[in-house]
Amino acid sequence: MTGQNGQVALVLGATGGIGGEVARKLAACGWHVRALNRDAAKARAKAPDFEWVQGDAMNAEDLVTGARGVSLIIHAVNPPGYRDWEKLVLPMLDNTIAAAHSVGARIVLPGTVYNFGPDAFPVLREDSPQQPVTMKGAIRAEMERRLEIASRSGARVIIVRAGDYFGPGAANSWFSQGMVTPGKSVEAVKNPAWPGVGHQWAYLPDVAETMIRLVERGDRLPPFAVYHMDGFWDADGSQMAAAIKRVVGSRIKTRAFPWWIVPLAAPFVTFMRELKEMRYLWREPLRMSNERLVAELGSEPHTPIDDAVRSSLVALGCLAAEPNELEARASAQAVY
Repeated sequence: MTGQNGQVALVLGATGGIGGEVARKLAACGWHVRALNRDAAKARAKAPDFEWVQGDAMNAEDLVTGARGVSLIIHAVNPPGYRDWEKLVLPMLDNTIAAAHSVGARIVLPGTVYNFGPDAFPVLREDSPQQPVTMKGAIRAEMERRLEIASRSGARVIIVRAGDYFGPGAANSWFSQGMVTPGKSVEAVKNPAWPGVGHQWAYLPDVAETMIRLVERGDRLPPFAVYHMDGFWDADGSQMAAAIKRVVGSRIKTRAFPWWIVPLAAPFVTFMRELKEMRYLWREPLRMSNERLVAELGSEPHTPIDDAVRSSLVALGCLAAEPNELEARASAQAVY
């Protein structure tokens, strides 16, 4: 089974934020999307237009079977609830690499800034030294190292590094779990930024669009191709909060995020452990340069910040959708 363009993509993590967004955009571009899931029947009920196959990314045989006939593997899978990261992430990637080798597929990995330590700040380029200061960062750096090694033996790899994700489907994000409360109207914005310190954000649909544009130009890219996105640069740490307030359209307060509670909750809440480990990223104005990406694509996909924030708040149930937004969503569901 192939798509309208004759190509098949295997998406790992299609029920997640970035994986789901890439899967929908691939389908809209004519790809046949195959998605691996541990509960394929449940996933199929929510997204019936994908080919869902039963399997686990921790099972090498499941991945090799799922990859038959594909030319692209999107590796956007994470352990459920981000538990046991240190035990599961690298074996899952090794299985993806083995599957890609078996069928000659290209691997696309959503990258992060976690690979880099303060020695590489404030401007991060694709070849900046990777000296991570956290466990998660060390794993991320090792993931990229293994992919680079794989590219020397025939694998083709694209990595797109971006800032903090936000947007529809980005459930485990600073935007959705730190700044606003899902399912509730916005009465106050909790801003985690240090006063005057810039921060880099990435809107999920823009990240997915960037990945697909690079895939479409894959034949001209190097075997190991790494690109940085600029996304939305909040120059002083106040602009994302200001955008939320503009979109909500009412007088709401901006409060400092209660960092004091993070170490208290970290032993019991996985997300709080994540916040504690990555706190340093809010204290220094690190920014990724997208010069290489723009040189390749001509421009970076970029949704105006107020539009991106509005769609994010609507998806979170924090803001009522306007009639045209409801029509657009119904149209998108019909396409996907």
